[in-house]
Amino acid sequence: MIESHLPLALAMLFFAGSHWVLSHPLRKPAVKALGLNGFLAVYSIIALVALILVLIMHDRAPDGPMLWNGYAVLPWLAGSLLSFTATALLLASFSRNPALAPRNMNGLSTALPQGVFRVTRHPMMFAIALWGISHLIVAPSLRSLLLNGGLALMAVGGARTQDAKFQALYDKEWRIWSRRSPFWPDLRNLGKLGWAWGGALILWGLITALHWLLAGIPAGPWRFFES
Repeated sequence: MIESHLPLALAMLFFAGSHWVLSHPLRKPAVKALGLNGFLAVYSIIALVALILVLIMHDRAPDGPMLWNGYAVLPWLAGSLLSFTATALLLASFSRNPALAPRNMNGLSTALPQGVFRVTRHPMMFAIALWGISHLIVAPSLRSLLLNGGLALMAVGGARTQDAKFQALYDKEWRIWSRRSPFWPDLRNLGKLGWAWGGALILWGLITALHWLLAGIPAGPWRFFES
């Protein structure tokens, strides 16, 4: 069983390792050598190749055995709620996110977190983490653990390293911001996502419909329409 999943495990290690190396220790020398646009092009190519390799190895790995019936009502509801919440976090993360636009760090220490940043200062990372966990709940196998559990760990670890990077780069601005906006999602503030919930309902519905169409497995609300 372990041997049959080794290619997937190695592919995930390559995906995670290349992402970390290019994002941190090699970023400065690579940008200096290639220029920012050149670096981003190389980074994107390597990330895409690594992701394709992961997906190929995931497809080849044995599907099962399952630890529980992920298609039962309780795990299906839990997975659906988590993936829907992840979609809302992802949409909200594109609005006024200082982590996506470092130029906005100036004056960040004087800003009060609004919207999604009342939930977490890393909404995109936790969207990926929740998406991985939701899939692990409905597909509780070793193959799923390597892929979806690996993505969740990468996302949380990436949020931690991002904190360290921004702390080193922007010191006071990020330090004060991080005191006001929590790291771990504060579920009490999910209502602050506002418009993102409506957008998530549409996007989540489309994604789950495509899941049924392309993978042949009804996901989310489409489970009720399965014949």
